Amino acid sequence: MSRCLLGTAAALGAGLLIDASAARVSSSAAPTQVASPDRRIILSISPGTDGRLAWTVTAGGTTIIEPSPIGIVVDGVNLGDSATVGEVETYRIDEKYPWRGVKSEAINRANGARLRARHPASKTEFTIEARVADDSVAIRHLVPGTGLRVPDAAIGFTLPAGSIVWSHGLRNHYEDPYQKRRIEDVPDGDWAGPPVTIKLPGAAGYAAILEAGLRNYAGMALQADGKRGYRERLGHSQPPGYPYTLRYGEENAKRLSVAAAIEGPITTPWRVVLVGRDLNTLVTSDVVHNLSEPPDPKLFPQGMGTAWVKPGRAVWRYLDGGENTLAGIKEFSRLAGELGFEHHVVEGLWQRWTDAELKDVIDDAKARGVGIWLWRHSNTLGDAAKRRELFARVQKAGAVGLKVDFLDHEAKEVIDLYHGILKDAAEHQLMVNFHGANKPAGESRTWPNELTREAINGMERRKMEAWGAFNTTWPFARLLAGHADFTPVVLGERRRETSWAHQIASAAILTSPLLVYGGHPASLLSNPAAEIIKAIPSVWDETRVLPPSEIGELALFARRSGDRWFIAAMTAGTARSITIDLGFLPKGRYRALIVRDRLDDPAAVDVETREVAGSLEVPMRPAGGFVVRLTRGRD
Repeated sequence: MSRCLLGTAAALGAGLLIDASAARVSSSAAPTQVASPDRRIILSISPGTDGRLAWTVTAGGTTIIEPSPIGIVVDGVNLGDSATVGEVETYRIDEKYPWRGVKSEAINRANGARLRARHPASKTEFTIEARVADDSVAIRHLVPGTGLRVPDAAIGFTLPAGSIVWSHGLRNHYEDPYQKRRIEDVPDGDWAGPPVTIKLPGAAGYAAILEAGLRNYAGMALQADGKRGYRERLGHSQPPGYPYTLRYGEENAKRLSVAAAIEGPITTPWRVVLVGRDLNTLVTSDVVHNLSEPPDPKLFPQGMGTAWVKPGRAVWRYLDGGENTLAGIKEFSRLAGELGFEHHVVEGLWQRWTDAELKDVIDDAKARGVGIWLWRHSNTLGDAAKRRELFARVQKAGAVGLKVDFLDHEAKEVIDLYHGILKDAAEHQLMVNFHGANKPAGESRTWPNELTREAINGMERRKMEAWGAFNTTWPFARLLAGHADFTPVVLGERRRETSWAHQIASAAILTSPLLVYGGHPASLLSNPAAEIIKAIPSVWDETRVLPPSEIGELALFARRSGDRWFIAAMTAGTARSITIDLGFLPKGRYRALIVRDRLDDPAAVDVETREVAGSLEVPMRPAGGFVVRLTRGRD
C-alpha cells in the first residue's frame, strides 16, 4: 500500500491517515505519495525497476511524468542508486504575499514532505523534499555534511508519448527561437534551456519544466535522452553558448566546465513541473517565486513595496536611432517625461562622462520625473570591493538602477555573481536589469530590486525572419519562468512581418516590471496609438489568458490595472477575426479605446472609441494584433 500524504490528512482510497502539519511515518517499501491540496495532482516516489529511486507525476489520473530517475550525484556517487526511504515528515503551506508583474498578490498553498533517505553503499543520509500545489510539483535534495563536495545532476523527466514540446537550444544561451516538436522527434543529446513547455496528448492540458530557488548552485539546463525524456544538466556540463566564448574565450569556457564544489550542506534548487488544464493556469502560476526565499527585511523593509524599488516604463536609445551623445541622452529623457514614462536606460556612453556630466544628466532626467539606469559590463563587477565602490559612485550621482550585461553562463561562480550584484545593489538602493542572462529562477522574490532580465530572443535580434510565431510562443514558454526584457514596440523595419498593432500589443502581453521600449520615443509619441501606449502599465493586478489562445498561433490576454482592463492580442501568420466574450468583467457597459490593425497596411493602425457590452469583435491581419482599454464610465 502506498503512503499518501495529504494536507487534509486524508488518504486516497484506503491509505494511511497522516497529520500533514507535522506527521512522521516509518520506512516502507511501498511508494510514498504526496498530493496537492485539491488532491488532483499526485507525486509518487518509489524504487524503480533498476533499483534507483524513481518519481512519477499524475494529474486527475493522467500521467504527466512517467517513471523517471530521481537522485543527486555527490563526488561521483549517485545517492539515488539503491537508496531506501525512511521517516517522512509532512507539512503544509498556506500564505499570500504581495507580488508584481502578472498579478499583485501571490498565493502559496501546497502540501510538502521531507523524505529521509539513505544510500547504503556510502552510508550517506540525505533528504528528498517535495512540494505539491494545485498547479505544480517540485522536488529538491538536501545532503548534510561538512567540507568541500562536488554535486551533479541525476533527475530525469520522461514525458508521455504524443506530447508536443516547445524548446530552444543553447547556441545563443537563452536567446534562441523556439522549436515545436513531438517528444518522439527530439533526438538524443538535444539541449533545451528551461522552461520547456509541453502540450499533453489527448487534450489533457499542459505542463512545463522549470527551475526555482537557484542559489549557491549551478543553473539547470535540460538534455534530451532520445527516449521521450530530458535529463537535468548543471552549468559545467552545458555547452558554452556563442555569446560567452565570443566575450570570454574558449579557455575560460573550459575552466567553467569543471564541476564546482560546495562547502558544507548541499541544498539543490527546486526542479519544478508546472501542470495546468489550460494556458491560463501556466501563465498565472506563482510556483517559481513561491519556491524562492523571501526578501531580507533589513534590505527590503516593505518587501515588494519598498519605497526605492519602483517599477515603470523606460525609453532606451539603442535599437531605433537617436544621437549617442550627452545632448542626445538628455533628449531621450525629455521624451520619456513627455510619454509619462518613469525610467531611461542609458548604454555605455556614460562611462566616458565626468562625474559632473553624469550628475547633470541624472538631475535633468529627475526634474522630468525620470530615473536613470546605467549599463555596465559584468566583467567589471567580479571584484566585490570595486563593485561596491562603483555602486556608491552611481548612487551618489542619483542613478536608480544598473543594466548588467554579458553573464551568459550558468556555472556556479556566475550564479554567485548574480546574487552578489543584487545584494550590493540593494545595499546602495539600486535596481537591476540583467542582460546576456540566464532564465530567472525566482531571484526577484529574494531580491525585489531585480526588475527584469533578458534571457529571451528579443527585438535586438536583427536577423529574425518571422516574429509572429515567436511572439505567440514566448508568453507561454519563456514568461513561465518570470519577467523578460524583450524591448518591445519597434515600429520600423526591424519588426519584419508584424504590424504596428501587433508590436503595441506585445507591450501589454509582456511581463516586465521594468518595461523597456525598443522604439524611438518620438515614434511612440507621434503614433496614432500614443494614448494607449502611454496608458499600458508595467505591472498588473490581474491577468487572464483568454480562449482561443494557442501556443505559436495566438496570444490573447486580459489584464487589469486598478479598475481598468486591457485586452491585447498577437497573432502569427494567419489573418483572423476574434469575438471576445466580456463575461469576465463586472456587469455594465464599458468605454473602449480600441487600437487595431489597418487591414491593408501593417504600418498603420485604426483607433476608435466606443461603448461595448457583452462581447467585442476585432479583426486582425496576418502577424497582426490589437489592444483595447476598457473603462467603466468616461475617462
